[in-house]
Amino acid sequence: MSLASDLKVLYHLAVKPVKGDNHAERLDSFYSGQAGAYDDFRKRLLKGREEMYRSIDPPQDAVWVDMGGGTGSNLEFISDRIGQLKQGYVVDLASSLLKVCDDRIQERGWNNVKTVEADATTWTPDEGYADVVTFSYSLTMIPDWFAAIDNALRILKPGGTIGVVDFYVSRKFPDEALKRHSWFTRSFWPVWFASDNVFPSRDHVPYLQRHFETTKLEENRAKVPYLLWFKTPYYIFTGTKRES
Repeated sequence: MSLASDLKVLYHLAVKPVKGDNHAERLDSFYSGQAGAYDDFRKRLLKGREEMYRSIDPPQDAVWVDMGGGTGSNLEFISDRIGQLKQGYVVDLASSLLKVCDDRIQERGWNNVKTVEADATTWTPDEGYADVVTFSYSLTMIPDWFAAIDNALRILKPGGTIGVVDFYVSRKFPDEALKRHSWFTRSFWPVWFASDNVFPSRDHVPYLQRHFETTKLEENRAKVPYLLWFKTPYYIFTGTKRES
């Protein structure tokens, strides 16, 4: 990764204004100028993705939906399992990222994977259901993330799997089993990310736990490139849709 590419991404993260009258236009405004350098920079920022994806073992002929999947780089973590899928979908509103994903699909020969430019809060697979739904650092960029989780719950088969990895902050008084962050952590990171329309929430984990049977939950911190003394909180969650 070159310094020039890093600076290009940092310019879009910290300086370039995000414009647009709706969420899709704002996403393309944010990503269009950095789509090519997007994956390499975020390998160092977006931790826990490989662990989350590889922890999911889809059934044979499964339908896997990656909501907010962007360039499709997440699928590299399950490249050895794609052949056993009935269909994979990469759903996103940022057309500039999906173009990169289309190139990746063609290069890898993933004939059972397609991109869909659509809203994660309402979209339904052609099959009418999904066996797996994943969100990798996308819930924090979906304004109505409650609806995105509700939609995942709706399309998942009973017993189906949801997987989420994302930034977050704790509640001031979280449940005893969850980590409690300092006032600085709870205050600083939402403000720092907000300029990029990324909104770490204190309610992701409780909402997921309420709607799914938890199979995995980890709360960690990741270094931020060029912010040497700062580590941002992130979580990994997997769960299943209850049978009834």
